[in-house]
Amino acid sequence: MSKNPTMIKIKIQDEDFDISEETKILHQNNTGAIVNFVGVVRGHDEKNNQIINSMTLEHYPGMTEAEIEKIIVDSYKRWELTGVTVIHRVGELKPSDQIVFVGVSSKHRQNAFDGCNFIMDWLKTKAPFWKLEENNNKKNWVNFNQSDNQALKKWKK
Repeated sequence: MSKNPTMIKIKIQDEDFDISEETKILHQNNTGAIVNFVGVVRGHDEKNNQIINSMTLEHYPGMTEAEIEKIIVDSYKRWELTGVTVIHRVGELKPSDQIVFVGVSSKHRQNAFDGCNFIMDWLKTKAPFWKLEENNNKKNWVNFNQSDNQALKKWKK
């Protein structure tokens, strides 16, 4: 097992991911703590409380990965992290499908918690993904969520 002091892994993919496998990879670093976040497709629209049959995620290849890398590099500057993995799915997803995995390792738990929270908050607002929800044969683009923007305020320097 190699000991890489810092690791960054970014993947945008159609296929599902294995949380256990990704956690094992993060564990290979000089780690005292690992914090994971997994986002899943909700089966309903919270705004209108309508059932969601599917969600299609699109992105701009190259640009998306570059934005995510900027977010991760900023997190390394703020906390002593040893590894970060961000996997984001694209394509058509059904309710309860996994959408995103953010895994953060650090020597200390608080750094791992803060790093993971920071990355997820910025990922929700700055990474260029577009979401199209389908319900009852209607398709709607998901608008920007103002509460996600509010969450960023705690990270402003």
